[in-house]
Amino acid sequence: MKQIIATPSRTKELLDTYQLRAKKNYGQNFLIEPGVVDKIARHALISDHCAVVEIGPGIGALTQYLCEYAQRVIAYEIDARLPAVLADSLSAYDNFELRMQDFLSVDIQELVNDLRQEGYDVVFAANLPYYITTPILFHLFEANCEIGAITVMMQKEVADRFHARCNTKEYNALSVMTQYRCDITPIMKIPRNVFMPRPQVDSAVLQFRFKPKQENIDEARLFALIKACFKQRRKTILNNYGAYVGNKDQAKELLEKAAIDPSVRSESLNLNDFFRLYEVMQQ
Repeated sequence: MKQIIATPSRTKELLDTYQLRAKKNYGQNFLIEPGVVDKIARHALISDHCAVVEIGPGIGALTQYLCEYAQRVIAYEIDARLPAVLADSLSAYDNFELRMQDFLSVDIQELVNDLRQEGYDVVFAANLPYYITTPILFHLFEANCEIGAITVMMQKEVADRFHARCNTKEYNALSVMTQYRCDITPIMKIPRNVFMPRPQVDSAVLQFRFKPKQENIDEARLFALIKACFKQRRKTILNNYGAYVGNKDQAKELLEKAAIDPSVRSESLNLNDFFRLYEVMQQ
């Protein structure tokens, strides 16, 4: 590796050369600590024949390490200022491809299937800004294809919600729905001082791996149930679920049939509790 991008000096050099400033509306913060991007890249790969899809490569700090370790790297970017920068910063790599397209418009199933037909294990990696983290992840979760792993850096507060356990303040509908679909592994915490410019918050890296699909579950119905139960966080499960069912007496009967105390709040319920409630509703 000739010039490591994830250093203060190289980042500043690239930004000055191309007269760039981080765009707040894109949530851009550039990583300037090589050890961090190296660790993320190593964790992102699940085999020695991986194709990595990166979402938002920026000036290439993480991309550079992905190119070092993966057989192929495809990056999606929307900032029209960056192709020239990446052509410069990643000029040493012939396994890199940049696609100027909003990732939310990408047909994930088609992308993954094409790469798998070429013999690759397909993984995704990204340093995601707060405003787009959940839409990006759910775009991937809903793709219904063979994704090996998703390794993502995000705001620590958001990461805490994804892998939160019941009876904690971070636990919410997002926690339950994500944990239904994925096994979630915390990779590392990242302090704000390894970014340029420095953000106001710390970050964390999580890895998501899909669980086997449960054929007897209608996900749309299960997720609607979970969301309804968390609709007003301070209310009891009976109040929230009763509003969802439309009949409080019937809701109480169903909760008791599912062995759930109607007086507790939804944050006290784990995934298996929601499964039981879903099942009694189908009877």
